Amino acid sequence: MPLGIFAGLATLDVIQQADRIPGPNEKITGHWQTMAAGGPAANAAVVFAALGGQARLLTALGTGPAARLVRADLENYGVEVIDVGPRTGDAAVSSAIITTATGERSVVSSDAAGRSVPAPASDQLGRLLAGAEVVLLDGHHPLLAVAASLEAAHQHIPVVLDAGRWRPVMEELLPAARAVICSADFRVPGTRGAAESAAVVAARGAALVAVTRGGDPILWWEKGRTGQVRVPTVKVVDTLGAGDFFHGAFCWFLARPLLHTTERLAAAAEIAALRCTQLGPRGWLQDLQAPGPASPRSQTPASAQPPFNQ
Repeated sequence: MPLGIFAGLATLDVIQQADRIPGPNEKITGHWQTMAAGGPAANAAVVFAALGGQARLLTALGTGPAARLVRADLENYGVEVIDVGPRTGDAAVSSAIITTATGERSVVSSDAAGRSVPAPASDQLGRLLAGAEVVLLDGHHPLLAVAASLEAAHQHIPVVLDAGRWRPVMEELLPAARAVICSADFRVPGTRGAAESAAVVAARGAALVAVTRGGDPILWWEKGRTGQVRVPTVKVVDTLGAGDFFHGAFCWFLARPLLHTTERLAAAAEIAALRCTQLGPRGWLQDLQAPGPASPRSQTPASAQPPFNQ
């Protein structure tokens, strides 16, 4: 059971399915609803645990009713929750609407805004990370993220950075990252396009940069080589958290040293695609099995051209 550390945001997600997003001053009736723990680091920890790993989440919850629901859900799915925040306040609440026809999600969340979460003492953090095979950071709770990145470097633990959108703390996190998994919308300030942004990320120290693009092939750059990995074609029902689950699955496969980068990306894409085929963030886990190395047909060859050329 490899140990994975996930440092970042945990929220209470209130999720509705509806035919469309309501307009100004309008109420509509939803078809389905649920609540579950959410947030990039929390979701990644859930799938890491579901695949058979030992997942430890470092986050800030508090003692309010939302925090109690978040903790209960995560622990129910095998995630060890370490609350490093103040013992007051409550977890952030995220409201999501899933559009019935497309499975696309619209989200409003306070994330970690307005909460200053100090990093644990260095000796405590060292114990929390000891024995880990991978550390994932989502950039939320910046003081925690920076401290975890430094401790991971000290213990020679590979760091995966969830680069969903640019945050100022990324400047400090990029040099410590072994792998940076970017969304299609992620941009380093001053860059235009995914390739230019990825080039800057690699120049700051990341050995692997990958860009996920929904149903389009994943772009990757590693050690002067570049290529693409195709993703499975599925009927999309619900995309909420798919990127987070991709990151957690990638962490699981990163802990398997005999796999190649393209195999890890392809296997993580299979899991993210499976998540999109079912409504809700938890029911699909019962069908989850860790896929083996991807078939060569799922990949396009690595290019011998200079990286970042498109």
